[in-house]
Amino acid sequence: MGDDFGVEYQSGFGNEHTTEAEPGVLPIGQNSPQRVAHDLYTEQLTGSAFTVARADALRTWMYRIRPSVRHITALADIDPGNIRTSPCREGSPPVAQLRWSPVGIGDEPRTWLEGLCTLAANGDAHTQCGAATHLYFANRSMEDEVFANADGEMLILPQLGTLRLVTELGTLTVGPAEMATIPRAVKFRVELMEETARGYVCENYGAPFRLPDPGLIGVDALAMPRDFLYPVAGYEAEDRPTRLVFKHDGRLLETHLPHSPLDVVAWHGNFAPYKYDLRNYCPLGPLLFDHPAPSIWTLLTSPSDIPGTANVDFVLFRERWAVQEHTFRPPWYHSNVMSELMGLIEGTYDAKLEGFMPGGVSIHNAFLPHGPDIDAYDAGTTADLEPRRMADMLVFMLESRYAWIPTAWAAGLDELQDGYADAWTPLDDRSTLRRGGE
Repeated sequence: MGDDFGVEYQSGFGNEHTTEAEPGVLPIGQNSPQRVAHDLYTEQLTGSAFTVARADALRTWMYRIRPSVRHITALADIDPGNIRTSPCREGSPPVAQLRWSPVGIGDEPRTWLEGLCTLAANGDAHTQCGAATHLYFANRSMEDEVFANADGEMLILPQLGTLRLVTELGTLTVGPAEMATIPRAVKFRVELMEETARGYVCENYGAPFRLPDPGLIGVDALAMPRDFLYPVAGYEAEDRPTRLVFKHDGRLLETHLPHSPLDVVAWHGNFAPYKYDLRNYCPLGPLLFDHPAPSIWTLLTSPSDIPGTANVDFVLFRERWAVQEHTFRPPWYHSNVMSELMGLIEGTYDAKLEGFMPGGVSIHNAFLPHGPDIDAYDAGTTADLEPRRMADMLVFMLESRYAWIPTAWAAGLDELQDGYADAWTPLDDRSTLRRGGE
């Protein structure tokens, strides 16, 4: 069990959790009794097909004041604002390495949902492949409003400000250096615990995120299942008017309810929101020379139908020790079949010593070469190779088999750095080879 900001949790990634806000509500020995205590309704939420292998099955049984058929009804389309859903190709994005400086939160009042802006997307939500990456900017709480996303699970990464996520399965708090995931179709409200908030969201259309298979690494490093925290049941019974916004097949719709839909009194299952403290992640690395591909730092993965090729991987680069001998320690220059989108939560990334700031984003799509800027290259080739603690670093990467396509909103931002590629211009011919018969 964990506790922060007065919120209680259950622990264990993918566990069969059991929780009730009122004693005696959860049925014993069965899921759907003829009559539930307090005359609550039984409802099941499934995050996988009914016939998948038991190890892949995701479902939660809920016991609630009103069934969701009373919530998701009389829906009307609304303006999606800056939210986009794949397939999304607004114009012809540049074939180039891309980077954005941090975007300001601004003074215009907006909630987390109103300030959700799609930066890039790939795949197709309708066929449940690919993902979208959003930025969010907020300076007020969602009060009488809740949101549910049927298109994808939402991995939320605060960069500034702590969020209180009030979901129908309980409450989570998540701040900078933490992450939270809201499964598809789970209803929730975002409250601000500070005046402003900014961060990143990965909306995963594909297979739900899971812990990667560690192979030869073994199971006692990287992210430990026990460090993932799930909410305990908590419900809202008051009859206050609530606006419910529902995202489905790329459309945003709304309905107005005379009551809160966050009314689950008890639940059991393994399909539920969770949070994780990124500082609990135990990185692995080389002890003698060279360094492995960055996939060794995969925290969560959404697999695709091609084994070993992710729909999207969530990779974390955090502080660690560098000890390699006779080795260029920053990342090498490379181009990949996979496409990379990176965000900086805090500190400095060792491959980009200039221009990549907390709150910023970069995109390096398939086979577009990239690597250290000139400052990082010079530092890496001249450094004293004593053991060094690489402190003050918290960087994530969303690596996908599909190219990240920026939206028109992202392409039009003043924060898009026109001179990003100039970081490599000084990498001219430094070889000592003789030329032209000299």
